[in-house]
Amino acid sequence: MLIKGTKKYNLRHNTERTEAPAEGCMINGQGLGAVSKLRYGLCPMSFNGCEIISVYNALVYLNKPRPLSEIAFYMERYRLLFGVFGCDPYKLGKVLGHYGAAFERSEEAGDAKAFIISYWTGRRFMSSLHTVFCVRTARGIEVYNRYNDVPEVRTVRSAKELGRGKPIAVYVIKKD
Repeated sequence: MLIKGTKKYNLRHNTERTEAPAEGCMINGQGLGAVSKLRYGLCPMSFNGCEIISVYNALVYLNKPRPLSEIAFYMERYRLLFGVFGCDPYKLGKVLGHYGAAFERSEEAGDAKAFIISYWTGRRFMSSLHTVFCVRTARGIEVYNRYNDVPEVRTVRSAKELGRGKPIAVYVIKKD
């Protein structure tokens, strides 16, 4: 018998008991569709899966897609407080490197073409943090999975519009 919330339980749940989201398509709205039913740590991904989804979206962008359940299983080693607080945003570089993604850790997004950014949604340490994958286009910065219940890509003028204050972590994604 597997204990609910363990990485083996979650892997079994995510691969055998739950429909997987379409592989190779960007994910928006972690509280919607198949992704919302997947598990990470003690919670469903609709609650704490933003870091996993941002890595998944970065790998899709790089044409190196991997199943979301595989990424979640690998990232279980970096969860915070049994996954209640999601994944440690400072460990995303290890995950990107594991999947062969070229990246550079940075203090800010600057003029990067694509990046993953973690930020506070409200007051520092008094609110939750959120992590998203972004791509710079002629119209602005397209933000994937900006909101839990919105299936569309949102566009902002600059990375400063994401969160309050200085970003927690930024990973500039480099396309070959």
